[in-house]
Amino acid sequence: MRTADLPEVRQLSLFSDMDEANFAELMQGSFLQRFPPQVDLIHEGDPADFLYIVIEGGVELFGTWNGRETTLEFVYPVATFILAAVLRDAEYLMSARTLEKSRLLMVPAELIRSMMDRDPAFARSIVHELSCRYRAVVKSLKDNKLRSSIERLANFLLRESRHQDRHDGLLLQVDKKTLAQRLGMTPENLSRAFGTLQEYGVTVDGRDITFSDIKALTILAKPVAHIDDPDC
Repeated sequence: MRTADLPEVRQLSLFSDMDEANFAELMQGSFLQRFPPQVDLIHEGDPADFLYIVIEGGVELFGTWNGRETTLEFVYPVATFILAAVLRDAEYLMSARTLEKSRLLMVPAELIRSMMDRDPAFARSIVHELSCRYRAVVKSLKDNKLRSSIERLANFLLRESRHQDRHDGLLLQVDKKTLAQRLGMTPENLSRAFGTLQEYGVTVDGRDITFSDIKALTILAKPVAHIDDPDC
């Protein structure tokens, strides 16, 4: 960890309330690194050696079984992933790879567990972060189980456009095969869903998605805070 990077890391909610000496000790064994796109970071089944925090860019969490692969979640700044495995000193349940050029903070798992016992403010921040990750999983489950494929796609597009601070569309950060996996669809179903959304003003040009009638798209999607709000 470079000294110049410490003030930026210190401002993250996970570390902002820590004792200064404890923060310094935690950072001595940590790494702030840049990764190019499509770099494998962790593999399911391996021991959880580090807590990962996405500072810039994006990460895809995915799982595999019997020759199959599915996307479970996209993680964007500022958020942790595999926190539960770190706290339980357990194996990773998911694999992870970068979606784009990314900057990640890697904190040794053993230091995380040790510091929780010594720094009450840090322990509270860990609990808050863990609760946020749990609520995100619940929202994702509700999205996948309560909505049709077209509704899932429509809501994803609206959420992503807000994330990119746009009102007229968005630029997909992943290829359509990965997006289909994330939404629990086949590539063929995703293509048909995009075709259906043309009636609601959605135009697709490669990864560039534009909205000509966001009101009609919103009426179709029916977004609600207890599923679509990105905050805890």
